[in-house]
Amino acid sequence: MKNGLEDVIAAETQLSDVDGEGGRLIIRGVSLDHLVADCSYEGVAALLLDGLMERSFDEAQLREWLAKARAGTFHHVEAADASILALPPVDAMRALIARLPDGEDFDTALSLLAAPAVFLPAVLRLQRGEKPIAPDVSLPQAADILRMLTGQLPTREQTAALDTYLVTISDHGLNASTFASRVIASTQAGLTSSVLAAVSALKGPLHGGAPGPVLDMLDSIGAAENAGRWLGEALDRGERLMGFGHRIYRVRDPRADALKGALRPLIASEQVDSTRGALAEAVEAAALAILKARKPDRPLDVNVEFYTALLLEALGFPRDAFTGVFAIGRTVGWLAHAREQALDGRLIRPGSVYIGPLPAAA
Repeated sequence: MKNGLEDVIAAETQLSDVDGEGGRLIIRGVSLDHLVADCSYEGVAALLLDGLMERSFDEAQLREWLAKARAGTFHHVEAADASILALPPVDAMRALIARLPDGEDFDTALSLLAAPAVFLPAVLRLQRGEKPIAPDVSLPQAADILRMLTGQLPTREQTAALDTYLVTISDHGLNASTFASRVIASTQAGLTSSVLAAVSALKGPLHGGAPGPVLDMLDSIGAAENAGRWLGEALDRGERLMGFGHRIYRVRDPRADALKGALRPLIASEQVDSTRGALAEAVEAAALAILKARKPDRPLDVNVEFYTALLLEALGFPRDAFTGVFAIGRTVGWLAHAREQALDGRLIRPGSVYIGPLPAAA
């Protein structure tokens, strides 16, 4: 037995390969760097879902159908009453997703791809006392999310940045939320149930809840010259440096570089405070140096959370919404794994070893 199922193979998949030793991520045979350079969110969604649904489609068709699905799910926002809006954004979003039918067909999958993108901006606006904004079917997913959040058409750089983020986090092997999605799918419960289970796993602080604290760390450090001292004192207290280290990667997380690259055009076009970016780079350099000195036997490098935090902050998302934005991008991976499990897998039912007391002898 391995605690946490470390190194246990639980599924065969054609969807993604995470090479922790080499620092590479491959999605459906395409490396992350090529996807980020050449692919939109709709493109990677079409790639992941190819052959897993009853209908065939390409990127352009999916963009059109997904836009219509966003419009079709908007009416559920009316159910966001005071009790729902009192919840954290990801929980409010999950409550609205639970209203969707629980099917296995392509229309269900489309609704589930659209729903988080519609519900999260609506919840955030309602929690601020603002009116939610209906989807615009003429826009791709990334641009429409930002428009529904802010009420303004995003710039080209902002749209490209969010698109890169959604592509980058679309799938990542058999992580906790994806495994939860596959377990539910193996019972034939339906795609909505699979996504709800995955969102529930994602909200745990050990999985999808770390990007926000990265910004808390940067705020506490304040200035580049404080980085070394602050980080050293944090390690002295036994604290984890947020945004560094990963369960799988033994080298730099390739997604970190993709997101750092997506942030640069926003800084260059002065749509982001350049001092924030400079502080982040100073903290990154200081953290890598102190981790190497203090933990030479543990490979700890930048992970996806570090530049996720900077990017989502730059796009106007509040910190408590970061997990919900992650869910928008990862839903397509959850759906693809759920369909792969339902089509080719068995009911997932691992064994356990009983270590409790035995009954007394008669």
